[in-house]
Amino acid sequence: MAKRNITDPVLLEKFNELERKNLEALQGGGEKRIEQQHAKGKLTARERIHLLVDEGSFEELGKFVMHRSKDFGLDKEYYLGDGVITGYGTINGRLVYVFSQDFTVFGGSLSETHAEKIVKIMDLAMKNGAPIIGLNDSGGARIQEGVVSLGGYADIFYRNTLASGVIPQISAIMGPCAGGAVYSPAITDFIFMVENTSFMFVTGPNVVKTVTHENVTAEELGGAIAHSSKSGVTHFACANEAECIAQIKTILSYMPQNCEDEAPRMPYTPADERRPALNSVIPANPNQPYDMREVINGVVDEGSFFEVHKNFAENIVVGFARIAGRSIGVVGNQPASLAGVLDIHSSIKGARFVRFCDCFNIPLLVFEDVPGFLPGTDQEWNAIITNGAKLLFAFSEATVPRVTVITRKAYGGAYDVMNSKHIGADMNYAWPTAEIAVMGAKGAAEIIFKKEISESADPQAKLNEKVDEYTRKFANPYRAAHRGYIDEVIYPDQTREKLIRAFQMLENKVAKLPKKKHGNIPL
Repeated sequence: MAKRNITDPVLLEKFNELERKNLEALQGGGEKRIEQQHAKGKLTARERIHLLVDEGSFEELGKFVMHRSKDFGLDKEYYLGDGVITGYGTINGRLVYVFSQDFTVFGGSLSETHAEKIVKIMDLAMKNGAPIIGLNDSGGARIQEGVVSLGGYADIFYRNTLASGVIPQISAIMGPCAGGAVYSPAITDFIFMVENTSFMFVTGPNVVKTVTHENVTAEELGGAIAHSSKSGVTHFACANEAECIAQIKTILSYMPQNCEDEAPRMPYTPADERRPALNSVIPANPNQPYDMREVINGVVDEGSFFEVHKNFAENIVVGFARIAGRSIGVVGNQPASLAGVLDIHSSIKGARFVRFCDCFNIPLLVFEDVPGFLPGTDQEWNAIITNGAKLLFAFSEATVPRVTVITRKAYGGAYDVMNSKHIGADMNYAWPTAEIAVMGAKGAAEIIFKKEISESADPQAKLNEKVDEYTRKFANPYRAAHRGYIDEVIYPDQTREKLIRAFQMLENKVAKLPKKKHGNIPL
């Protein structure tokens, strides 16, 4: 104990008691359980917080809280802190609130008091307008407490919902997260998982086997790879906990503290903004794929693109970046995957990201190369209509600065959906390679000139002739530009300079939605 020059024996004993309790709280479930945690390749709850926040900045709240249960032997087992560490600190000098579940104490299970500690810092985060970060590592509800623990989960879910769109909420899954526990992370803005040591599912492998007779491991059912690529539940699958925490710190750097704030700006020195390499990105063959990330990285500040949901719905790319030091959200069709077509998963992925950016005053930049919506019974029977409308609704409702660059195809209803001028985009640019039309030239020619082609002596030659005719008339950006739907047709190497100026011009944009309680997005 630090020397405090206490000579009075009564006072000294009181100080010593405090020191003993502080040391006891630091031990969690004890050395043996800490060793077991490390043996699994996992950090302890306190080690995670130490990596997350600035050194010396963490202030713990509720360190001496204990459960109040008497049943099933719990009256004989108490641990200070009751399985969760809560408090506040700073990340890169900015205030954050944190809770970190301690698996060494009752398996990190949620009790009445455990939930109360989390709720307390969630309330503080709301009052003070700062992000809340949850480091989840829990066996679920503390069964011995029955409905009291279930009520604790509901208290947390309710606050997650109230905080949504007010402060950023980030969940890191560092171990098990099962049953009702999964719904708190599901409501938050971004979920991080760690490969091989974390998993999420509503019902575990044993129940699945009993009910559906499927043999599946926890990792296959609800591991980081499954949820980052198949379900889309998690936005990031990280190789280890250190990488996970580093990525949380990175994503926070693009966000404001709350919905009334602006994201921090990075220093920026104006220079020659031309990017000649962009002139050769689009292939001469209109059906040849290319990687939209080349365009994104060629336009935004060097090294600033931070992709979100990278392994899910790969036909659309979303993520954060910076333009002239200012944080923006980027949405781009990906011609390298399914030709960049919009489908159910990509529409949901895009809509969710757009709505986050709009909640937190982050301008939106859209790169468009989309041949339409994916056809087929699978898409129609699984509600591509409703799900595609989510992306349309999200863009239409967004009031932040919105800029679109059409690089190549902009066909059919997908042209409208991808932040067109008609649904409220502020600035719309097109490259000379842009094709803005109802559909591709071949399909259009086959419909418009069906009779003429069928009656021709050489139908294939006539089709080719009509495809060329349609291409000259419609597969270009100029008809849309004549109408004012495109503000400017630009050379690709001008794109960065144009975007810097556009976002500077839109910096003080004010747009308000009609007075209402809230919209009814097609869920």
